[in-house]
Amino acid sequence: MVQTLEKQQYFYAFSKENKVGLRVPSGAQVVVETFDCFQDQIQSTETEFNAIDWNQINPATGAIFVEGAQPGDVLKVKIDNIELGDSGVLATGPGLGVMGHRIDEFTVKMVPIVDGKAVFNERVKLPLNPMIGVIGVAPEGEPVPCGTPGAHGGNMDTKLITTGATLYFPVFQEGALFGLGDLHAAMGDGEIGVSGVEIPGKVMVTLEVLKGKSIPFPFLENEEGAAVIVSKETLDEAAKTAVEIFVDTLLPHTDMTLAELTMLFSAAGEVQVSQIVDPLLTARFVVPKSILEAYDVKLFG
Repeated sequence: MVQTLEKQQYFYAFSKENKVGLRVPSGAQVVVETFDCFQDQIQSTETEFNAIDWNQINPATGAIFVEGAQPGDVLKVKIDNIELGDSGVLATGPGLGVMGHRIDEFTVKMVPIVDGKAVFNERVKLPLNPMIGVIGVAPEGEPVPCGTPGAHGGNMDTKLITTGATLYFPVFQEGALFGLGDLHAAMGDGEIGVSGVEIPGKVMVTLEVLKGKSIPFPFLENEEGAAVIVSKETLDEAAKTAVEIFVDTLLPHTDMTLAELTMLFSAAGEVQVSQIVDPLLTARFVVPKSILEAYDVKLFG
């Protein structure tokens, strides 16, 4: 039976202290309802900056306790479906995002979803890319605000996190204490204005505990290949760490030398930017499925 966790069970920081809203066995399928990243506070283009409670930002629905998950394990999260609300919102303003130093006032745009498109204006209708901005598990140490990404996941704002993708998170606490939120109807790499098309919705996921596995940062698999997603203080550090993690992960599965694998990744791997506007910056290194198949590599079985 598919269980549902309603959005009224939420938190603002990933933490081992979070109240458990749902307890499920490994392999369970769960529907998670979410607010948008503003906790549905913006309902009009007239909404002013000071009318928003900025302490109520990026709520994640959870925590979900996955039975059998222990520190050192991996939590496998398959994204089965994302159902979006009827309307989203974009916002930017002074001090927000890349262009905030040149913007004088807080600006809101309501974005209706019509016929499978996000209607930006009369001329521009954006194709939908339903994706999850905030998703992860409780971290090892102190609580981490939902707006900050890290080894536990969190606000990775990675557009690959969509229907059909499977994520793998390192488990730091008993039960993993999983949560997600911050859905987008559309978002470009970088999320340069500090928001995508923010929207409430529902996400169906399948949660499974993998034993005998250990990873330093979240991985993602989809039909195109696999990626490791890393967040650091600088984009350079995030990108370089992601490359090195994937090299160290794949090398033991091949007969290549370090130099050979480095050359292969230089020719076929891709460093991609996820976001450049959160407290830590996020990059990913993507390896095509063809390379993994050439060596019959299944990273997580």
